[in-house]
Amino acid sequence: MEKVEFTTISDRLISVIKKDILNGTYQPGQKLVLNDLKAHYKVGGSPLREAMVQLAWQKYLVMKPQKGFWVADVSLDELRHIIQSRFAIGRLALKEAVAVGDEQWELNILTAFHKLSRLDPDAEDFDVDEWDKRHKEFHLAIVECKGFEFLLDILSHIYDQQDRYRHFLLGKDIAPVNRYHDHGEHEAVMNAVLRRDADLASKLLYAHAERLYTSIEQATCLSSISGNLRY
Repeated sequence: MEKVEFTTISDRLISVIKKDILNGTYQPGQKLVLNDLKAHYKVGGSPLREAMVQLAWQKYLVMKPQKGFWVADVSLDELRHIIQSRFAIGRLALKEAVAVGDEQWELNILTAFHKLSRLDPDAEDFDVDEWDKRHKEFHLAIVECKGFEFLLDILSHIYDQQDRYRHFLLGKDIAPVNRYHDHGEHEAVMNAVLRRDADLASKLLYAHAERLYTSIEQATCLSSISGNLRY
């Protein structure tokens, strides 16, 4: 029973601390003091340390033996590597998914797109966290076929890392006019995938990722996030 409870608390902490990192509560490069975190989250030391180690493994934190934990830095170079990794692995997964995907696979893609398209970044009540969730679900849905679990796990981790950067363009402090919009890109990708045109879908996905990089690069010159992104 204690093990189950410990795991539940640790998992909850991972989710909450990750959200606080994405939302900017903790800044890149900031040291996190365990005693302060225990008081803030009202938890014991064991589940907190477990959560911190897991977050370090997921690259949200940097763990230095005998010294503690720091929020991982962000940089345009890292974002470039994340995008390149996502494209290389995603292209392989997409090619196989298009070849073997069945009717249920197609329905899952349509459903994921519908859910994503219902969220408007210009709306006053825009929910960044829900958009992140639905956006990731859409991108994973286009390659989510039986037997692809290993590739999906890798892609899921890559998308989580990329979300750290997208939050700079979707956060509550960003004016709606400056927020990230997809300009019909997700619908174009969906249509190409459903037509089983893996080459076109891959090109569209690459352009989609490149626009994120360009938007982040431009935003570093226009907003307060320039202090966080390092060239």
